[in-house]
Amino acid sequence: MFKINCLNPISQVGLADLTSDFQITDKADDAEGILVRSASMHEMELPGSLLAVARAGAGVNNIPLDKCAEKGIVVFNTPGANANGVKELVIAGMLLAARDIVGGIEWIKDNASDADIAKTAEKQKKNFAGYEIAGKKLGVIGLGAIGVKVANAALHLGMDVYGYDPYLSVNAAWNLSRSVKHVEKVEDIYKECDYITIHVPLLDSTKGSINREAISMMKDGVVVINYARDLLVSETDMLEALKNGKVSRYVSDFPNPTTAGQRGVILTPHLGASTEESEDNCAKMAVSEIMDYLNNGNIRNSVNFPALDMGVCDNKGRIEVFHKNQANMITQFTAVIGAEKINISDMMNKSKGDYAVTMLDLDDAPTESLVEKLSGAEGVIRVRVVKG
Repeated sequence: MFKINCLNPISQVGLADLTSDFQITDKADDAEGILVRSASMHEMELPGSLLAVARAGAGVNNIPLDKCAEKGIVVFNTPGANANGVKELVIAGMLLAARDIVGGIEWIKDNASDADIAKTAEKQKKNFAGYEIAGKKLGVIGLGAIGVKVANAALHLGMDVYGYDPYLSVNAAWNLSRSVKHVEKVEDIYKECDYITIHVPLLDSTKGSINREAISMMKDGVVVINYARDLLVSETDMLEALKNGKVSRYVSDFPNPTTAGQRGVILTPHLGASTEESEDNCAKMAVSEIMDYLNNGNIRNSVNFPALDMGVCDNKGRIEVFHKNQANMITQFTAVIGAEKINISDMMNKSKGDYAVTMLDLDDAPTESLVEKLSGAEGVIRVRVVKG
């Protein structure tokens, strides 16, 4: 029986997929798995029992990834599960920027007592009319699950779409419309597009990438849309560009004291993945990932360890070794297992950055002696008995 702790309310649609081998617990200190949405885990004391954390969403900045990796705790996220919800909000953001819909609604509220409001509105509507997005050029920076959906949807709205992603995956390429113009330099997006939307992860290399220098290359009156992460944009540079007219609108899902209430800024209260459907999809994927890992050792969509899948174990034993990505590790493992007179029927080794995982199917159940010796090998972080 595996114990699962939920640090946030998790959709019951996802939790309903948990089998009888899993039990929800209110206590994190004896849980093997944690399901989380936005709760910060950085100050949390990670229990020794903890094997996996599944984030019901894409971003993992609330989880101490390095700390988890050093303890052999696999961290999962759910890429693509909330993509449609974010895509629809990006389209809404473009329309809010093109037509002053918010301003028009507020004008009507302010003039609700006007007995001739219908006639007055006819005179005032030109102040909120705006323009159409059809025929405009949209630049999509980052063609992952969300970026691809945004690009394809914008094409159907009559926009001329440019896409930039130096790490475009095969799966994304298959799903991306051939009508999207793929550019090799992000500067081409800046120079050509009337609208620019960013959909990349927050990394050291992407933090503040939309800054004064990038904005200076953009067309006058450009609309910048950020439904990815607030720190991707230098907001002080963005406010300066709004004041001097270089940028006409900045649309963001991340309100803060810097941007809230500023002229030209359209903010939504972090609604991107908050639809009922997105939360259900994320919960189902997170539950599926954590169940497969705890039951079988398989790793899908981990952000701190490599992907690894050996299916369901039909042998008497399966062990999983988390270790540093360095030479001579496999030799050490096979030597220890051979000395215990246990045959290895199947094996898989994968690495990701500084870390690696080796999974081994054994013809006999692993002994305590075997686990102890493997755990003591140089470079080993954690040994987990999956079956035996």
